[in-house]
Amino acid sequence: MIARENPARSGELVGCVPATEPAAVDSAVRRADDAFREWSKIPITERITALLGAAGAVSARSEELATLLARESGKPLADCRGEIGFAVAFLRWVCDRAPITLAPTEIDDAAGRLVVRRKPYGVVGCITPWNAPVILALLKLGPALVAGNTVVLKPSPLAPLAITEIVSLLPAVQVVHGGAETGRALVGHPLVRKVAFTGGDAAGREIAATAGAMTTPSVLELGGNDPAVFLPDFALADADYERLVMASFATSGQVCMAAKRLYVPRARVAEFTEAYVAAAERILVVGDPLDPRVTMGPVISAGAAARIRALLAASAGGTAVPLGRNAPGHDPLSGYFVTPRLVVGLDDDAPLVAAEQFGPLVPLLVYDDEEEVLTRANASELGLGASVWSADEERAFALADRLEAGFVFVNTHNRTGMSLRAPFGGIKRSGYGREYGEEGLLEYVHPAVVHAPAAFRPGGTGMAAGAYPG
Repeated sequence: MIARENPARSGELVGCVPATEPAAVDSAVRRADDAFREWSKIPITERITALLGAAGAVSARSEELATLLARESGKPLADCRGEIGFAVAFLRWVCDRAPITLAPTEIDDAAGRLVVRRKPYGVVGCITPWNAPVILALLKLGPALVAGNTVVLKPSPLAPLAITEIVSLLPAVQVVHGGAETGRALVGHPLVRKVAFTGGDAAGREIAATAGAMTTPSVLELGGNDPAVFLPDFALADADYERLVMASFATSGQVCMAAKRLYVPRARVAEFTEAYVAAAERILVVGDPLDPRVTMGPVISAGAAARIRALLAASAGGTAVPLGRNAPGHDPLSGYFVTPRLVVGLDDDAPLVAAEQFGPLVPLLVYDDEEEVLTRANASELGLGASVWSADEERAFALADRLEAGFVFVNTHNRTGMSLRAPFGGIKRSGYGREYGEEGLLEYVHPAVVHAPAAFRPGGTGMAAGAYPG
């Protein structure tokens, strides 16, 4: 069994799930492959009806599921409600867009007749992380299922409970539980026809290698070290600073697309720092995730807390400014709590700047001119997200076009800048493929072509055996 503790009260057991041995992974994949024969034959309208029914069932249990998610993940209850609601909204959006996006296209003209159909792959193997276990699973399950695939899902053992409950309400999904060995058995199975993964770049490289050995196509959404660039004319009200603080510290900073490097012009750094610290004092409240006053809970595990503290200790030369406040009565020793901090005075090669911190620490970095900050922002091997902040939207878009990132926010960052219609994913070592938008739907189908060239249709002139098409 896999037992899950409450990271806010580390002695409290939240629940357990059965561990899946590699042989049982084989059985789950084979069940999914058998189910694919029937599920893929069902008209898309009927698949949509089934998925909309599941969305309604999840919504009806949202409070129960949000509480379970808060207890197993350490995310504040309001965030958990928001995540589940957003996942339901995404599933409904997928159902709305799928008939148009996945419809076949046909051309019948003087050049011939060409039909392109978008067909499901078969069994999709999905491996998802613990930091947003519901939405990051539904981003894969929704498009895969509506397109006619079946799914075998392996959630993270650090947050398996709420998503397992949700998946029980969905059609055509098998769930397996375990660590790396279970994941390898899933990704390397010969009946898995597509792989979708969200997580760290080290695990992503292993998954890509395993899938590549099987010539299985994959979608990988990996880590990020997102720069937030404030141009000299930035104009932020108090509410903007509060939104910026949460762009770094939501989910205790354990978000791939969090604002992880703040680049501020030298002439305005004192003003920025004062306003940022004041905003954090107003909005950042640390404590038990079930306390309605709390906006930041613990990190996911004791190991995560130790890694984050070691990263701070290794970043010599900086000054760490504590942010926010504890909720009344909160005991920081009750779980895996790490004090949120703004770290100033670091060089670009400090570990906290060069690496993805994935925790409640964010460095503030000073720059002098636009070309300099562009070079420094692009220096990372990761290229998931970035943001540009400016009173001049055209200037912001111009700089955004030169940033090496798959998704650039303007005057916001993290989830407040997302859109269901906007494809999201990384470049460089942040992965490949896209989620959200029509591109996210199309990841789960392959084009199947039927073509009758005009030369070989009735009345056609034919072509010589060695001829090239005109």
